[in-house]
Amino acid sequence: MSQFVESLWFGGKHKWLAPVLWPLSKLYGSVAKNAADFLSHEGRAYRAPVPVVVVGNITAGGNGKTPVVIWLAEQLKSRGFNPGVVSRGYGAKAPSYPFVVTPESSASECGDEPLLIHRRTGVPVAVDPVRSNAVKKLLTLGIDIVITDDGLQHYKLDRDLEFVVIDGNRRFGNLHYIPMGPLREGIERLDSVDFRICNGGTAGEGEIPMALKPADAVNLVTGEKRPVSELKNVVAIAGIGHPERFFTTLESLKLKPVLTHGFADHQAFEPAELEGLAGKGDHLIMTEKDAVKCYRYAKDNWWYLPVDAQIPQEDADRILTRIQEIKEQYGPSTA
Repeated sequence: MSQFVESLWFGGKHKWLAPVLWPLSKLYGSVAKNAADFLSHEGRAYRAPVPVVVVGNITAGGNGKTPVVIWLAEQLKSRGFNPGVVSRGYGAKAPSYPFVVTPESSASECGDEPLLIHRRTGVPVAVDPVRSNAVKKLLTLGIDIVITDDGLQHYKLDRDLEFVVIDGNRRFGNLHYIPMGPLREGIERLDSVDFRICNGGTAGEGEIPMALKPADAVNLVTGEKRPVSELKNVVAIAGIGHPERFFTTLESLKLKPVLTHGFADHQAFEPAELEGLAGKGDHLIMTEKDAVKCYRYAKDNWWYLPVDAQIPQEDADRILTRIQEIKEQYGPSTA
């Protein structure tokens, strides 16, 4: 997300654009609502024979959905489920669809987030612009529950449970629809979801607090793990929805980069550009999502910082109990 858009949506600046953007925002909101009403009508959405859990948001930009998807997949695996994940594969182009992600897949084929999810969890991940086709592919792989990475507004796929992930610091910005603000749906949509997860900041009433806990830095070439504080003269990059979140995390770990550089979310990297940035320090550190795009040309002084979603145990138990209840409604034939 550009600094201009960031300051418009979340900083209260550039109000002179309101006469131009406000009508477009009203149109966006009207189209979004009408499409949701039409597609969610009974019989117009694909209904899978297994439970479908959607993890999404109502704002544009990165809010922390992927760590929640990873957390859910790992929690469900530990309880005997066989979860699979579907994604649109934003910004990628697969040789054919639906595309099943493997550890050897490239981010250009499937997208950085699907590749990260598969490499981290090992669960089947299928990518297709039409998510119902991805679900049908997963069904042939023996899964018994589907998690969709994003897709809250993809009403052509019926769902049993909805999560909304909220950026606890930026919240909903100026409360306007795209392009004047960050909203993809109105905040009243929050009333109809099952769980609201607040990533960082202070959780509001009815929201589940979540923190992203960083682990040791991991070397892209050797797999060596090292406390971040041991890395000196570091250049930090981040190609995520809100790069400043990553840089703030590094500072919280007592690491002060000599240079920080943000890229657009999902942006394909040029190896020469990363090598040039790395040359301004002794080490290059990035997010895990960025790392999956770099393995094939990474240097031995390149590192990534994995993070894990942490949710209070009481809330985690409540989420997993609800999923188990839904699963039981489908009967033993989907086990």
